[in-house]
Amino acid sequence: MESPLASWRLRVLAFAERRLPALTRLRRPEPLPIRLDRRRIYVLPTRFGLGFAALLFVMLVGALNYANNAAVLFTCLLASTAGASVFAGFRGMSGLQLVRVHAAEAHAGDVLALDLRFDPGTRGRAGLRLQLGDVQTAFALQANVPADVALRLDATRRGWVRPGRVRVWTEYPFGLFRIWSWMHPDGDFLVYPALERPTPPLPAGEGRMGEQQQAGASEEHAGLRDYRPSDPPRLIAWKASVRHDSLLVRDVERHSGEALTLDHAALRGLDGESKISRLAAWVVAAEHARRTYTLRLPHDALGPGAGADHLRACLRALALMPPSGGAVRD
Repeated sequence: MESPLASWRLRVLAFAERRLPALTRLRRPEPLPIRLDRRRIYVLPTRFGLGFAALLFVMLVGALNYANNAAVLFTCLLASTAGASVFAGFRGMSGLQLVRVHAAEAHAGDVLALDLRFDPGTRGRAGLRLQLGDVQTAFALQANVPADVALRLDATRRGWVRPGRVRVWTEYPFGLFRIWSWMHPDGDFLVYPALERPTPPLPAGEGRMGEQQQAGASEEHAGLRDYRPSDPPRLIAWKASVRHDSLLVRDVERHSGEALTLDHAALRGLDGESKISRLAAWVVAAEHARRTYTLRLPHDALGPGAGADHLRACLRALALMPPSGGAVRD
């Protein structure tokens, strides 16, 4: 539960953001690099700072009341130290640059790894914090050494995701003042659809649910492996299974020449998002199996193809499908 002082401070910050143009303008995305200067760095005392100020006031009144010059000098020394801490914290923020924002590939339901690269310039910067929504991390920078600061965000939905405004702040060195600024990098990151778990067996041929591999008498076999429920009965090696007291199947090394087609229209009985999740899982499974495959969507078809580029193109098309499962958006 928030204290009355913390609640009051949040209300002051909200009022400042509504009324001060210098803060409000930072709601718009900004092109990189973003540099912090004196016009966009703000300072407010913390609760500890307000308590420290009240203590100094009491000390000053007592020292003046008793005409104690040593106490007055000591109070002024503490006050000057607190004032100098503002400049030390401000110096740690001023000139900081955000030069790059990068996000690794992620599927809905996973964690989106967002890396922000900061350039500290010619001086080191200690005690900095980075906050995006409810996620925050602490970091420090060495002089002339750009570094990446990682944020881990929950990717709750597929499609384009804009991180939004990032707050950089510090209470260095004594925690008496909070010095902060906003950065709003211009960038969108694509989150791929969630993968259906467990992954169903791949379809065969033109999108029909069936055998994942076609085996014949003329095919070469790479060996034997344990039986899986998805294996067709005709691949069972009965003689070898009897010798090993376990059910074994022939592991086919060469696939049939029939093209693997992953067809959106062939998935019946599933809602739109479930179809997209299954197709995404199949695309990843086909790539891991080194199969050549075609992805058929309501208004588009990709392939046949294979490889990392084809995989990304298919996942992108699935990620940008409308919730209704209609045409693909760019």
